Parts: sequence; structure tokens; C-alpha cells
Amino acid sequence: MNLHSLLRGKTALAMALCAAACSQFSSAQVAPPVILQIDLTNNVLYFQDTSDISKYATEPNVTPLTASLRNFYRVEGIADIVAVNGQAMKGTYANAAAAMVFRTAPTPGQAVADMMRQALAVTTFEILKSDGASIGTLVASGLFAGDAPPGSPTAAAGGNAVITGGTGAFLGARGQLSVAAAAPGAVTQRNASITEDPANRRRHGGGTVRWIAHVIPMARPEVTMLPAGLAIAHSSDFSLVTASKPAMAGEILSLFATGLGPVTPRVDPGQPFPTSPLAVVNSPVEVTVNGKTADVLGAVGYPGAVDSYQVNFRVPPDTARGPATIQVTAAWVSGAPVSIPVQERP
Repeated sequence: MNLHSLLRGKTALAMALCAAACSQFSSAQVAPPVILQIDLTNNVLYFQDTSDISKYATEPNVTPLTASLRNFYRVEGIADIVAVNGQAMKGTYANAAAAMVFRTAPTPGQAVADMMRQALAVTTFEILKSDGASIGTLVASGLFAGDAPPGSPTAAAGGNAVITGGTGAFLGARGQLSVAAAAPGAVTQRNASITEDPANRRRHGGGTVRWIAHVIPMARPEVTMLPAGLAIAHSSDFSLVTASKPAMAGEILSLFATGLGPVTPRVDPGQPFPTSPLAVVNSPVEVTVNGKTADVLGAVGYPGAVDSYQVNFRVPPDTARGPATIQVTAAWVSGAPVSIPVQERP
């Protein structure tokens, strides 16, 4: 059974989905926060240790700093994103900072202040799926090093930056950003002269570091609610899963939801999803059944609908008989859990 056949639905269901999606969109509430652990490797900081711009990025070999670090130096950081919440990813971290060494008891050259910080920075994470497809970008600005802000996740160890927004799956996100505590003996960065050519950064290597992004997204996935119940259907005939017609362990179901984010090919905001080609969800989409990851067979914008998506998934074969909790996640943002009846196969 191919993806297109799994995406066929009955006209009445399609109309109900469109109406329900509009209703849910108008009554949507602020999504709860989510914690992203963003792991970096080949982390290198390039310090502006010379005023001769003709020398910038020209040295092919590892090039240590040629001068002592001083306050108000410019610093540029680059690293590779390798994982988000333990899931393998790609992408690039970029950091533009000015060294501002704030100290309560400064030595000459440091800045007197009421807190301990190291720099003022603008930080960007452009996150890609492992196949190189873009998911979105998070941007933050604030102070580097020192204590993490009050109310930040317990894994956050230092830095006090505000997430000012994002693109793609993180459009309009806000929140706060800190760095995690380094493992004992870990090297979190490699310091280099600004004369070193960053084209060779991966070959020369750098440090590893984990950032903790405390993100408040604009929206989260929500399973659509129809007058007859949850919009979770048997893929064989698109009849709804109900107490009188429960799902079966191992069966393929079609779930309809809002809030799964951008699609490929792109669709303008407020416009309906096309029938051909199907608009495939950009973000990693996961479905769990009783906490166990289900096999997701496809996740697309429902043709003709606005902000309504269809996700086809297989109920794990070992799912026990009785109520089963279903939860949908897109770009690591989880929706509220819902429950459907499941029976074992005869």
C-alpha cells in the first residue's frame, strides 16, 4: 500500500477535518515549553587578535592566538550540530560575540559589575535533519558564562541569553538559552586566531559542547477532535476508531492533527495544502503508543486543508488490549496525549 493510497479519505471526513482544524486554530492556546539539548562538535572560537583584516581566514594550519586575550575583543564561534535530544541531526552553530569580562572584583582591564559574565553574544542554531533537509533556526542573544538564569532547566549550567525567535519549525519561538555543564575533563572549545582558515575547521577539530534551549513554541501538535470523536481512523476504510470499532495491534491508522509546522514544497501561510505533489512535513514527526515509538509511514499536509495534517502510523504489534495513549511530536514539541481503544488481533 503506497503513501498516496494511505492518504485517501472520504469527502465527509475531509470536510469535517477542515472545519475542525479552523475551530482548533481559532481557540489555540499558548504551547507549553520544551527543552532542547543541542550537541555540538568541532567547536572553534576565532579571536580577533590582529587588526590587519588582510590576514583574516588565510592560515591553512592550526593557528593559536598571537596575543593575550583582552576585553572588548571580537570573537566568532563556529561548530557542527550533531544531535538534538539524542537524535542524530546536522546543522551549524554560529556565535558572534564581544569579550566583556564582567567581575565583581575586577583586575586591570576587566569591567566592574554586579555579576560574573564573559561576553555579550548573538547565537544561532540552524538545525537540519540527517539527510540535510532544513528543520529551522533558533536565534538567541545575551550574556555568556556565569550563572544560568532563575527558572532555567536543571541541566543548564551557565550563560543568560534570551531566545528572540526562530524560523521554520521554530517560527516565533521564545525562551532562554544556557550552556550545559561540561563532563569532567571535557574540552568545550578550541581557541584560534582569526587568521586561521575556517575551511579546515573539521579537519583540525575543536571542542564538544551541549547547549540547553528552553523553548516556548507558538504552537504544538493537537489531534483534531470531530463531533464523532478523535480524528484517528482505520486506514483501510477511513472509519473512525471508536469503542465499537477499536484499533488492532499492528494495524495502520491515520491520525489527523494541527500544528505540525512547515512542509515541502513550501505553502504560503493561510493557503490550503496541495493535492499533488503532497506537502511533506519538514520536521521529524514521532507518534508514541503507550510510550512506545510507533512506525510513522508518512506525515503530510491534508490536501485542500489549512493547518491540518495526516500522519499514518502503525500501532506496535505488541500493544496490549484496552485504552492506548497516543501522543504526537513534531520538531521535539509534543502534543497533549489522547486515548483510543485497542484490541489484540484474533
